[in-house]
Amino acid sequence: MLYEMSSNAAPHAVPERVSLPTDGHLAMRVAPMPSDANGNGDIFGGWIMAQVDLAGSVLPGRIAKGRIATVAVNQFVFKQPVSIGDLLSFYVHVERIGRTSITVRVEVFAERNPAELQVVKVTEANLTYVAIDMQGKPREIPRD
Repeated sequence: MLYEMSSNAAPHAVPERVSLPTDGHLAMRVAPMPSDANGNGDIFGGWIMAQVDLAGSVLPGRIAKGRIATVAVNQFVFKQPVSIGDLLSFYVHVERIGRTSITVRVEVFAERNPAELQVVKVTEANLTYVAIDMQGKPREIPRD
């Protein structure tokens, strides 16, 4: 089953049913380890942000055909906590391709409780990457 918390739901409310993206690119899957957790057993938000940045860079790197750099985190929403044992899937959607930059939306889903599988949308973010040359200066994105 797939779930997502509504933005105005109480933290203890039952998540709403959602489905995995069909139009996105599965860029990465990773399972957080105990060293990625805080004292409450939840995975650090900073660790999740780093994984989103890595997954988000996959398509822009291919499109730019070379070196890219993260230039902006336009939006980042933690919808549900992530726990040790969750298997995270990162789906990337290209939102915009500019002259030197590419903006993507990243959605993160957690697979939980393998005995009674539950899939929950845990994070969504919008990031912009810029294509750069060997000196770190912006360069045009090739158009094929």
